[in-house]
Amino acid sequence: MRLGLALGYWGRGPDPRHLDLAREAERLGYDSVWTAEAWGSDAFTALTWIAAHTSRIRLGTGIAQMAARTPTATAMHALTLDHLSGGRLLLGLGLSGPQVVEGWYGRPFPKSPLTATREYVDTIRQVLRRDGPVQVDGLFHPLPYRGADGTGLGKALKPITHPLRAGIPLLLGAEGPRNIAQTTRIADGWLPLYWSPQRTGVYRDALADAPPGFLIAPMARAVVCDDVAEGLLPVKAMLGFYIGGMGAAAKNFHADLMARMGFAEEARRVQRLFLEGRREEAVRAVPDAFADEISLVGPRERIAERLALWRAGPVTDLLVTAPDPQTLRVLAELNS
Repeated sequence: MRLGLALGYWGRGPDPRHLDLAREAERLGYDSVWTAEAWGSDAFTALTWIAAHTSRIRLGTGIAQMAARTPTATAMHALTLDHLSGGRLLLGLGLSGPQVVEGWYGRPFPKSPLTATREYVDTIRQVLRRDGPVQVDGLFHPLPYRGADGTGLGKALKPITHPLRAGIPLLLGAEGPRNIAQTTRIADGWLPLYWSPQRTGVYRDALADAPPGFLIAPMARAVVCDDVAEGLLPVKAMLGFYIGGMGAAAKNFHADLMARMGFAEEARRVQRLFLEGRREEAVRAVPDAFADEISLVGPRERIAERLALWRAGPVTDLLVTAPDPQTLRVLAELNS
């Protein structure tokens, strides 16, 4: 099991620790470093900055939002950064949800998310292969565009720049069972939002047809500390925000996922409290047991025991959100 460093997206401003953490991760032998985006900082710019200050570590978008860019624009970002980094890019993509897609990007959330994802991936694959003009007879991403409101002058094109690699690894952030199953067919890997090494059966059917070499790369908060309850507080705060705030009462993919993992009643309670404006109560209502299962928190000995569970399962890459170099070093030592 390889280790990766997940830096996430910026808060109020750039985090001055991120570059030092990325360099330390590379020095310690971590395989990859990942950036993200929500509705603030973007994934590609921060990753390019890290690429310029490292030499070996692979560079992942975890995740870049599909609604933020047309598939050809994403492919342009990918081939450009892959060239500049010497072939180190891992392209992680996700649909996000209706609240972000419609509220931030001003676009309709696709009525058929699986179809929209397939078209998006197909377009990127065509760009990177560069074996002809890109053409997609699609419902969501048609190329060339032939809509009634167009000029009819659109021309199928292939990229001017020759991609460094036609096979840039493409991973998808999928949550629903059908979406995960499709991911095993059209992508090179999967970026789970929550992963419990104690509940791998939740995903068994969806992953049944995963081909050899398929990447499974979940993210997990990791911190070496004496007080487990205190160390879990950032995990619970994250869960409270995602389960309560990243969606509406009638449609929240993150709450649905927590429910499928055996915490249905707790997920709905967290969601209700958050939507009522009782955010601190929502965070406290996140079960410690769930937060603990999906993270690596506590003294070194405890983390060693729990890391063994992650290594025993199908995870190929563990992407850790670690706040300090000491935690990065401990995990590297334990995973060696």
